[in-house]
Amino acid sequence: MATTEPEVNLVDAVTGLDALEAITPNRKPIASRLWSGLWPKLMALAIGIGAWQAVVLSGWRPRYALPGPAEVGARLWDDAGTGQLWHAIGTTLRRGVWGFALAVVIGLLIGSLVGRSNVLRAAFGSLITGLQTMPSIAWFPLAILLFGLSEEAITFVVVLGAAPSVANGLIHGIDHIQPILLRAGRAMGAKGLAEYRHVVLPAAMPSLVGGLKQGWAFSWRSLMAGELIVIIAKQSSLGQLLQANRELSDAKGMLSIMVVILLIGILVDGLVFRNMERLIRRRRGLLPGG
Repeated sequence: MATTEPEVNLVDAVTGLDALEAITPNRKPIASRLWSGLWPKLMALAIGIGAWQAVVLSGWRPRYALPGPAEVGARLWDDAGTGQLWHAIGTTLRRGVWGFALAVVIGLLIGSLVGRSNVLRAAFGSLITGLQTMPSIAWFPLAILLFGLSEEAITFVVVLGAAPSVANGLIHGIDHIQPILLRAGRAMGAKGLAEYRHVVLPAAMPSLVGGLKQGWAFSWRSLMAGELIVIIAKQSSLGQLLQANRELSDAKGMLSIMVVILLIGILVDGLVFRNMERLIRRRRGLLPGG
């Protein structure tokens, strides 16, 4: 007796394959997710503090020159109780955000023009990379000559430190857009600014975020160098406090300000750029919930 082959529903088969390939989100409690992301950072912090304490206990340098973590932590706690430290943090963050925002606007404009024009690429591509490799400290003599000891001098160097990285990130992203995406966008009527908004920028976004992250790192370093050199009266900043503690040979004060600078850099990376990267990866189906 002949057996009848079961009919195969193509839609059901494809749906089943999609279900096998799909990433099933593992819904963990919020506390569990927070802890899973926090404990590696706490472990790294403990290792760093332990290494610091080991160097101090080795006697490599006297305690007045290299105090231990407990002494620096106590000094930082005392300084946090005063308004000067918080005022300095506010001034530095204001300068950093303003300078970085200007750098992003300029970098996006330059990157958009150079990335889509072969003539501009040949003319300015190497120049942008050359500007990116320039040490920020090398710009300060010119900045002071042009703007004096002022906010504008610091902003000038911050922008020059960050804008080339943002531009190069966008250019790199445009270079690696698949041609089929551009053809599909044009076939659907995307031209000019619409093509940039709906096709080019979304496709180049991963590389652009990398450029933004690198640009922030350069701008933050440029800002710290600027505040060490350009001391503006009646404007307390982290760089000014660091310089003042150096002049007083106050190692505890210097290290406490350095810890604050480091923590701000870590927080900006974790709260801003990590979330941007995670959002992009989720939208591209590379993380659960995509």
